[in-house]
Amino acid sequence: MLILGGRIYTMENAVYDPGYIKIENGKILNLGTERNAPAPEEREKVLEVKGSWVLPGLIEAHGHIGITEETRGAIADDCNETSEPVQPYLRAIDAINPMDPAFHDAIMAGITSVMTGPGSANVVGGQFVFMKTQGRCMDRMIVLEPAAMKAAFGENPKTAYESQGKCPLTRMGTAALLREELFRARQYGKQKENGKLKEEDFRLEPWLPVLRREIPLKAHAHRADDILTAIRIAKEFEIDITIDHGTEAHLIADEVAASGFPVIVGTDLTSRSKLEIQNLNFKTNRILYESGVTIAVTTDHPVALIQYLPLCAGLAVKHGLPMEEGLKALTINPARICRVEERVGSLKPGKDADIAIFSGNPMEVFTKTLYTIIDGEIVYEDGEQGKREFL
Repeated sequence: MLILGGRIYTMENAVYDPGYIKIENGKILNLGTERNAPAPEEREKVLEVKGSWVLPGLIEAHGHIGITEETRGAIADDCNETSEPVQPYLRAIDAINPMDPAFHDAIMAGITSVMTGPGSANVVGGQFVFMKTQGRCMDRMIVLEPAAMKAAFGENPKTAYESQGKCPLTRMGTAALLREELFRARQYGKQKENGKLKEEDFRLEPWLPVLRREIPLKAHAHRADDILTAIRIAKEFEIDITIDHGTEAHLIADEVAASGFPVIVGTDLTSRSKLEIQNLNFKTNRILYESGVTIAVTTDHPVALIQYLPLCAGLAVKHGLPMEEGLKALTINPARICRVEERVGSLKPGKDADIAIFSGNPMEVFTKTLYTIIDGEIVYEDGEQGKREFL
């Protein structure tokens, strides 16, 4: 495929206006200014997109698409296994349904990949996966698995086990359970490293990539004190975390910046339905950015619908986040936070040909998605109103 014309935002510190992108075997072969574009080859598909905005496919860095299916109610909600509070051995890939219509909604919005997994009812909820939004076979959609381990602080784990009379009933209980689990996992890892294990432990093996800092602990935390607890535990066990939601992160921006951990902000496109999100505000993004924190935005689908991800970034820009940073919060920043920047998040030779082409700025509400391209294939074109057929 050869894409000609349009304002190409590479998210690699270059804009080609007008530009071109040449795609071969599902990868970006080369790109640049339109005057340097190669002549189309025989049988090569040419997309003329003059006047459009061409970006890397957008990325949702946190959510529950496919694991909480919005159209099928409780019977298709596999987000939280609330039988016990610590369950690191659960894997999102065993519950995600690629037939969830929300995947098509994502594609129509130019979203080509997502980080999705368990919810926040548990202190440890299980393993996330980073995946493409197009496909029917989960195993073929995976980019990175496991991509993160989910942990949660604050109201959710406290309230989930209150009726069962189980720990945690307090924030102290949540932190203690997580510390105990990490302590056991660290001891297990040392024994395995020293060849002293009699047999592998199914419940502890999933922690080893976290302890080796190969994947982050994905820390659900809204309130400032919960964010600081997550940072404290991460430092204690020398692991990496992402701060997911970070509703009050702007109140402790200097501390968050000093930690070096990124924040996936949101969703701010919802009501203040819980005590811990009373300070919800789109200015969080600007304040964190100005403090030197790497940020991405999230809908936390289905808390807010995934197709409104670009709007979330736009509202952050409305509240002071620079325009370029709004685009980064949808593309290269989430790719880096999710540790998949070698494949997605920017337009660069060798990367996956995941491209979103818009009629204008995608963060503006009247902008249309003209084309969504995943792995070099057009999976959505403006005017295609029907859902994918699921036979």
